[in-house]
Amino acid sequence: MAASEFDVLAIGNAIVDILARAEDDLLVRLGVTKGMMRLIDAAEADRLYDMIGPAIEASGGSAGNTAAGVASLGGRAAYVGKVATDELGRIFTHDIRALGVHFATVPLEGGAPTARSTILITPDGERTMNTYLGACHALTVDDIDPAVVAAAEVTYLEGYLWDPPAAKEAFRKAAAIAHANGRKVAITLSDSFCVDRWRGEFLELMRSGTVDVVFANKEEIHALYETSDLASAVAAIRTDCALAAVTLGGDGALAVRGDETARAPATAVDRIEDLTGAGDQFAAGFLVGLTRGLDLSTAVRLGCLAGSEVIGHVGPRPSVRLADLAAAEGITIPPRG
Repeated sequence: MAASEFDVLAIGNAIVDILARAEDDLLVRLGVTKGMMRLIDAAEADRLYDMIGPAIEASGGSAGNTAAGVASLGGRAAYVGKVATDELGRIFTHDIRALGVHFATVPLEGGAPTARSTILITPDGERTMNTYLGACHALTVDDIDPAVVAAAEVTYLEGYLWDPPAAKEAFRKAAAIAHANGRKVAITLSDSFCVDRWRGEFLELMRSGTVDVVFANKEEIHALYETSDLASAVAAIRTDCALAAVTLGGDGALAVRGDETARAPATAVDRIEDLTGAGDQFAAGFLVGLTRGLDLSTAVRLGCLAGSEVIGHVGPRPSVRLADLAAAEGITIPPRG
C-alpha cells in the first residue's frame, strides 16, 4: 500500500452556519424538537432568518467541521462538499482552505444556492438546526476524485449526506475506492432522526463491511437499535462493526473494537456556551489518534479533549490550536509515517 497523503478525507454537506441565541419559547412557536436537525426549504430559511436576533455566520457542516478539527490537530485533511458560485460559497471555500484543508470540489453554477443552517442556541447550550441544503443536493459521483480517496487513511462520511440519492452513490463509490487501496471507511450517524430514516441501510453498511468505523452519540445508538438500554446497544454495535466510538455527553465517551473497550471521561470546561460541533470535533480527535497509531484509550481521550474545546465558545470549529491543547494535556501525536 502506498504512503498516504491525508489522514482523513471528509465527505459531507458544505454548509454555512448562522448561529443565534434563542429562548425555548421560540422553539415551541416553531414546533421543533430541541437538539434535533430539521430540513427546511428556502422560503422557511428566509422566514426563520427574519425571526432571529443578531447572528454569527461561520462555515460549518458536520464533516467540514471534522476536517477543520483534523487540521487543527496537525493532521492532513481533505474535504469533498458542494457549494455554489455565490457569496456563501466563497466564504465556505475561503474558510476551509485557509485552515490548510485540501478542497477542490467544483462549485455549482446556475443552480441552488449554497446551503445554510440556522442554528438556534438555547440558554443550556443545546443547538437546534434548521437546514436548507441547497447546492448540497448537487453532489454526485463525479465529485469523487479517486486519487484523493486512495491517498487518505480514512474516508469519513456524515450521515446527513445519506438523504440525497446521488450523494449516497458518491459515498459508495468512495468507499469502494478506499477499500481497494487498503484504506478505512468511517461514518457518523449524525442525529437520531437521520437514523430513523435510514436505520436499515446504516446497519447494512456496518454489517457488510462497507464502513469500518461508526461514530454515534447516546441518542443515535439508542435509535439505531431501538432500545433505551445503552449496554444492549453497545453490545450490538460491537458485533455489527469493526470499530465504534460512542459519545456520552457529560459521561465522556467509549470505543469498542472486538473484545476491547476503551473509555475516557469528559474534559472539564468552565462554561458550556454552544454544543454545535462537539461530536464533529470528537471525531476529528479520535480519527487523528487512530491514523497516527495511538492506542484506543488515548484516541478516545483525544476525541473528548477536542470536543470539549468547541463547546466553550459559539461556533462549530476550534478557536485555538487543538494540537497545543493535546500537548498541554500530555498527549503526544506522532508525526505522519
